[in-house]
Amino acid sequence: MSAPNMTGVLTTLYDDKPCFTELKRYKVSVCQLGSWSPAIWTDQLAAKVADEAKREGVRITSFWAGYCPPHDWNFTTGPLTLGLVPAAYRERRITELKRAGEFAKKLGVRAIITHVGFLPENAYDPIFHEVVVAVREIAVHLEKLGVELWFETGQETPVTLLRMIQEVNTSNLGINLDPANLILYGKGNPIDSLDVFGKYVRNIHAKDGFYPTDPMQLGREVKVGAGQVRFPEFVRRLKEIGFSGEFIIEREISGEEQARDILDTIKYLQELLGKT
Repeated sequence: MSAPNMTGVLTTLYDDKPCFTELKRYKVSVCQLGSWSPAIWTDQLAAKVADEAKREGVRITSFWAGYCPPHDWNFTTGPLTLGLVPAAYRERRITELKRAGEFAKKLGVRAIITHVGFLPENAYDPIFHEVVVAVREIAVHLEKLGVELWFETGQETPVTLLRMIQEVNTSNLGINLDPANLILYGKGNPIDSLDVFGKYVRNIHAKDGFYPTDPMQLGREVKVGAGQVRFPEFVRRLKEIGFSGEFIIEREISGEEQARDILDTIKYLQELLGKT
């Protein structure tokens, strides 16, 4: 696969305007489509977006599926609100993620991606078992549809995520590795993480950042190449383990600085991938 075909951007699902306008600006044809609005995941919208992608020559690698609020990206209320860990939101989110799989099937994409939350590291923690049961329910539903379930890294250590995958034990599980998230949450080194769960990595979020220095605050996200991921070494290690998926650029700021950083990252990655 050529470097341009391995480089894409994260883009938003809309029900009232085109979804792929940004791709033209960045001159890429690969994307990951994301949505935090389950109410718009209809058959009609799936057909409309699939037609738009075909017309524009866009390849959608996967569908990033959000869920009902709240969801706080921090060390304090994050464990109480994110993913399938908080019991108060679990049943509704199971239903929403099943629907996401159905939407992805109609859209014609391979997988859905989500965050499962701050998984307990103790294998015998009752909450860990409860989340295993919840994830298995979703995964089995998706398996019947021919859709995969990819876990985005972030709130859990690599070893804990591997344990979750092995305990759920369905054939359709994978990882959307966000190397910056491992750093921002202080959960691990992204290069070393490949020794733990490398065989499950299907997709990469191209993002960078710094480890937390205040234990009450996440680390700081920065442009790819400016943080502690060590992208040349990271890409080289991915090649060594046979990774053949895409690098989807995610820059979590807005405005013109975001656009400039994405354009710079596209160039950076294409040069880097061309050398490896």
